[in-house]
Amino acid sequence: MSGMCVAEFALWAVFGCLFWRRRLQLQFPAMGVYLCLRLAAMPILLYFYYGQGRNWFNGYCYDFYFYSYWLVYFASAVILCFICIEIFRSALSSFPGLQRLGTVAFRWVALVSVVLSLPTIPLEHSWMLMMTHTAFRLMRSVSILELCLLAFLCLSLNALGLSMREIPFGLALGLGIISSGDFLTSLLWSRSASTTDLYQFVTESLILLSLSIWIVYSALPEPARKSVVLPAHSIILRWNEIASALGHTGTQVAVQPSGGFVLTDVEKTIETVLNRKLKNRESET
Repeated sequence: MSGMCVAEFALWAVFGCLFWRRRLQLQFPAMGVYLCLRLAAMPILLYFYYGQGRNWFNGYCYDFYFYSYWLVYFASAVILCFICIEIFRSALSSFPGLQRLGTVAFRWVALVSVVLSLPTIPLEHSWMLMMTHTAFRLMRSVSILELCLLAFLCLSLNALGLSMREIPFGLALGLGIISSGDFLTSLLWSRSASTTDLYQFVTESLILLSLSIWIVYSALPEPARKSVVLPAHSIILRWNEIASALGHTGTQVAVQPSGGFVLTDVEKTIETVLNRKLKNRESET
C-alpha cells in the first residue's frame, strides 16, 4: 500500500505537468483546483501516514492524518461535483441552448442528491464517525453523478459530435472508474478500516488506472471537434432552439388597448372601404 501511494503521487505529478502544459486549466478550472489539492495534500498525508508507526509528534500523527485525510476527502467530493459540470458543459458546447438549460438542471440534481443523502447519517455515533459518514454520503452522491455523466456521454457521443479520444470523454472515463472505487470504499469501510484489506488495494488500483488513462489522454494530441450536421427536422436541434429561447425576453412590443372589440374595428375598416368603392362608382356613372 505504501508503494502504491507513492506511485499515485508520481502519477498525479505527471498528469499535472501534462495538464498545465496543454493549458487545460483554462477549459477545466475545477480540475486544475483538484490537481493542486491532490498534489499539495498527498505529501502531507504520506508524511503523517509513515509517522504513525514511528510515534512521531508524541503519537499525534494519527490525529493529524485523520483530520487531514477527511478534510481533503470532503473537499474532493465538492470539487468533483464542479468537475462533472465542466465536463457536461464541454460536451454540449455545440448546443449552447441545451448547455445552459442542462447545466441548470445538473446543478439542481446534484443539490437534491446531496440533500437526500444527508438525512441517512446516523446521529447516535461520535462526532468523528459522523464526519466520516457525512463525507462518505457526499462522495457517494457525487459518484452517482459521475457514473450518470459517463453513461450519458457513452450514449450520446454521435449525437453531440464527440469522439472517444477527446479530453471530456477521457476525464469522464477516469472519474467513472474512480467512482467505482469510492462506492466500494463507502460500502465496505464500516466493516473494516484497515489499509491492508483487499478492497483497499482494489480501490488504489482503480485510482492508478484512472490516472494512467488521464495521462494518456493528456499526452496524445486531441482530435479536432467535428462539426455537428443535423437535418432541419432534427429533434435535438428543435430542443436546442427551445432551450435557447427559454429565459430570454426578446424584443418587447407595446400593445395599445383597443376601444372596442377587435371585430368591431375590422367591420369599421371594411365598411369604410366599401363606402369608398360605392362613391367611386357613383362618380364614374
